[in-house]
Amino acid sequence: MVSEASFYLFNATKRRFFYREVKILVPNTWQSLNFQRPQYEAHQKASVMISNPNFSYGNDPYTLHYKGCGNKGKYIHFTPDFLMDDNLLMVYGPRGKVFLHEWAHFQWGVFDEYNYEKPFFLSVDNEIKATRCSSEMVGMYVCKKRSCSDGECIIDPLTGNLEEGCMFLANSNQKVKSSIMYMQSLSSIVEFCTEQDHDKEAPNMQNKICSYRSSWDVIKSSADFKSTKPILGTGPPPPPSFLLLRSRARVICLVLDISDNMAKGQQFHRLRQAAAIFLQQLVEPGSYVGIVTFNETAEVKSTLRHIVSEDVRWNLTSCLPDTVRGGMSVCEGISAGLQVNKGLDGITEGSEIILAVSGRDTSLPTCLTNVLGSGSVIHTIAVGHDADPELESLTESTGGKMFFTSNNKDSDNLIGAFTEIFPVNKDPPDLLTKITSVQRLIEAEGHFSGLVIMDKTVGNDTVFTITWEAGDPPYVIIRDPSGFNYTNENFDHNLLCQVSNLKIPGISQAGFWTYIITNTLKKSQVVGILVTSRPSSSTIPPTTISGEWTDEGITPEQPRTVFAELKQGHIAVQGANVTAVIEPESGDPIIVTLKDNGAGADTLRNDGIYSGYIFLFPKNGRYALKILAKSTNTTSLVPALNNAAMYVPGYIENGTINMNPPKPIVTSFEQRSIEPFSRIHFLGSFKVSYVLENMENKDIFPPCRIVDLEARLQNDYAILTWTAPGDNYDQGSASSYDIRTSNSPSELQQHFPMAVVVNTSSIHPKPAGSRETFSFKLHNGTGDRGIILYIAIRATDKAAQQSPVSNLVHVTRHVLQLKDLNFAISSAVPRFNTTVIVISLSVLSLCLLLGGGLYCWRKQASFQLLSDAHSIELQEFYTGTPKQEALCKDQELPMHVTSTDDMSEETVIILEERMDF
Repeated sequence: MVSEASFYLFNATKRRFFYREVKILVPNTWQSLNFQRPQYEAHQKASVMISNPNFSYGNDPYTLHYKGCGNKGKYIHFTPDFLMDDNLLMVYGPRGKVFLHEWAHFQWGVFDEYNYEKPFFLSVDNEIKATRCSSEMVGMYVCKKRSCSDGECIIDPLTGNLEEGCMFLANSNQKVKSSIMYMQSLSSIVEFCTEQDHDKEAPNMQNKICSYRSSWDVIKSSADFKSTKPILGTGPPPPPSFLLLRSRARVICLVLDISDNMAKGQQFHRLRQAAAIFLQQLVEPGSYVGIVTFNETAEVKSTLRHIVSEDVRWNLTSCLPDTVRGGMSVCEGISAGLQVNKGLDGITEGSEIILAVSGRDTSLPTCLTNVLGSGSVIHTIAVGHDADPELESLTESTGGKMFFTSNNKDSDNLIGAFTEIFPVNKDPPDLLTKITSVQRLIEAEGHFSGLVIMDKTVGNDTVFTITWEAGDPPYVIIRDPSGFNYTNENFDHNLLCQVSNLKIPGISQAGFWTYIITNTLKKSQVVGILVTSRPSSSTIPPTTISGEWTDEGITPEQPRTVFAELKQGHIAVQGANVTAVIEPESGDPIIVTLKDNGAGADTLRNDGIYSGYIFLFPKNGRYALKILAKSTNTTSLVPALNNAAMYVPGYIENGTINMNPPKPIVTSFEQRSIEPFSRIHFLGSFKVSYVLENMENKDIFPPCRIVDLEARLQNDYAILTWTAPGDNYDQGSASSYDIRTSNSPSELQQHFPMAVVVNTSSIHPKPAGSRETFSFKLHNGTGDRGIILYIAIRATDKAAQQSPVSNLVHVTRHVLQLKDLNFAISSAVPRFNTTVIVISLSVLSLCLLLGGGLYCWRKQASFQLLSDAHSIELQEFYTGTPKQEALCKDQELPMHVTSTDDMSEETVIILEERMDF
């Protein structure tokens, strides 16, 4: 598949790209053949996932992509059946071309050029066209439902479009070469749609998300395209090389800063607590763990120990440092950590280091070469605002994770960082789920309490972890849903690290657990609670949360976009409360609500991806980011929406319809509610370096682009709906809206200020995220022939900054007349006989005119198109004498038409032999 895709990719990109090296990471359970050890490769970082079918798609290949146009996707998903079952080649096409279709989604952020929900549209030229690219692709309209009346496609007189049930079948042989993003299954399709053949009117996701740009235009704008020149010559690309990898037992070393920098506040104490929690309950059985501390020099506190028992965990915990002193040399610590990791089999490839640093080391860049040559993954934790500014370079170079924790007393990001550095190649039953994490400053002899929501998808290996600052443990009561109380006697206490663990035996009860933690000291102290669990079943997936942010650096004009994916297996979870908490180096955190409304930063509505913009940072420096998710009364499960490859229903071969087997129904699924849950995810850290003085007093962010504008026609009024943007992207309220119309979509796209203005003075913009509705009356500028009117909108803020032009919509009003009854069918069907049933009062008027009041009818009039014409004109016809009796008695009525030889070569139409009114 990949070798074929490399050839197609090379030609489709005009000899620029091909696949040079492919690394395949196989499960640990596979028998050893000639597998090599992975270095930075991990399952969750893979470009392509081959796993069980997605609940929503079955064997459909798809790409998880939610960052918008031109941005890289998350991963491509294939099923084993897709790779093994050759019967699927007819419905998807060659696997190599399907791979290229999905690769374009993943690598360049382009979208599909078809639309299952809107397979047809009425063009500005009054032609019914299939939603496709290129528009020159030829085929036939065929009905697939009983509602189409004897297999014939029906035109809806209210919309002028084909009614539901009609489909477009493409010729198996085409002259056109595009587009790979529409129907890659055809042999002639080897290119992407360009500006010359891209159909900007088609109601597909490519036009909606990418502002009517062609897929090739988006690809050409990518950074890799701009930096790559075509390869000279005419020969094929070199074949890819393949490397088979299999993970080994995890080898990891904690490299901890014990310099004087760690003495500030409670940094050292909190670091020791976090490391103890990692060793006692987070690192998985079978792993090998060592400990190194460093100041000016490094000391090995423990060589690699094999995690096979609780005794080993406690022995490792006892090796954690208890004092801080001296200066700091990060390179000494890293070097010692690499030597520890060599202790297993003499190599460091694929091993990991967790590096916690509080101070600065000017020699840090000098050890980067040594780190890169080791093949180890470095995870960094910047502790406090004085941590070395070059620390993240180690993470970026080795594929590790980077975290930051401030000196704020109630920050839980240090413990949270260790909970996220867990193995990424584990099976779902072993996945760690974080349910609750809270740190709270409690006054002397005071207490705090809360709820823990334990849903049925988790409950195995549930642990309540309590942390405190000094003295004996606080008094804790944990009450399960049945009313049973767990107290201090049920906990395991580590008095050196001030950590207590309560492990719930068996599967913990689903429902609402409560906790009360009382500070028994005569002074205030910070007390925390962390609740983790694992899936309760090997067959029912748990509700999980993951996230990421845009990779490009933050600038004053470009905010950071945060995404959170909430799902249960492959099923999207919609309607939850999802919040991003951004912790600065000092001061109060920034709270941003993430939304799944298909507006602002969010690409698709109700797909389980919650998105939001983060901007107006108070100062330069590091920021830690975590995401909280909690169910509501309206939270439910819905099939996920992704970029799935088209399941081709059939083809036209030499004038014959050849249908593929119907698409299998994976599982009958309806939207259903979900029981209460809560989740927390510590996403990591990022840097901000652009903040200027007095920036908070400047309005530099415009409203976000409106991407969900919709329109419908009611009588003579166009009714518009959209989601309100904000004054600053998706926050606040815009000041006004600018709505314009045109008969030409290109005018709205390219010359919006020149289009016709709609009076919007009555609109008072609502807060961001609200639904807006507005209507205006259509004029009769096009006379009696009806109109197609394109509409777009943009918002303006109080500083007169304008959002980009929205997605385009259109409304269509048709007036059908006897003298020129035009049923325009796209040039997609110039060589095939297509039957179209027209339901219209014009037919009734025709009966009255010709039949003298004959208005009883049994079924719709049928017209058969028998020519290559784009528009078919009704020719003269007449009937026999006994019209009224024959019509009303439902008898056959002989119908006659002018000989086709006498008609113009442009058009011809005959009525069906039976035509009943």
